[in-house]
Amino acid sequence: MEKGKGLARKWAVEFAENTSSSSYSGVPDPIGFNRSIQDLDDANGGRQKKDAEAAWKSQKAWEVAQAPLKNLFMMGFMMWMAGSTVHLFSIGITFSALWQPISALQGVGKVFEPYKDSRVDILAPKLLFIALNLVGLALGVWKLNTLGLLPTHASDWVSSLPPAQEVEFSGGVLPTY
Repeated sequence: MEKGKGLARKWAVEFAENTSSSSYSGVPDPIGFNRSIQDLDDANGGRQKKDAEAAWKSQKAWEVAQAPLKNLFMMGFMMWMAGSTVHLFSIGITFSALWQPISALQGVGKVFEPYKDSRVDILAPKLLFIALNLVGLALGVWKLNTLGLLPTHASDWVSSLPPAQEVEFSGGVLPTY
């Protein structure tokens, strides 16, 4: 005879019966235990986890938004160290100061893509990110101006100005001998 066949087990549990009732196999729940409260606790735990994730995403979005501020100080220091004369190093630093904010402004959507969530407002971090990059761009334009590479004076445009009209003409009489 095969083991377990034909013999009735004394402690067998039938798992196929409906377990959604308040008691398993006729055994009542303990006093004070309520399944609906347990289900609410599970739902609250899930909500707390989602809230914690939303808070983390919001915090990280603000950190990303403030990152250009560190770059501003470093770029300002590098531009100060480059001096105000036009040479290869100062021009390279200046164009780097212009290129970084421009490329960052082009990729604002990609930068904040990981932090998009219905519970996270990323508009304010995006605006801060854009504002700081615009300040960086203004810093680069200011450095271009101090290097004299921006045409801000009338003398920079002399070749495109029409010749001045003569207001007066003086001439003398040639002596005859």
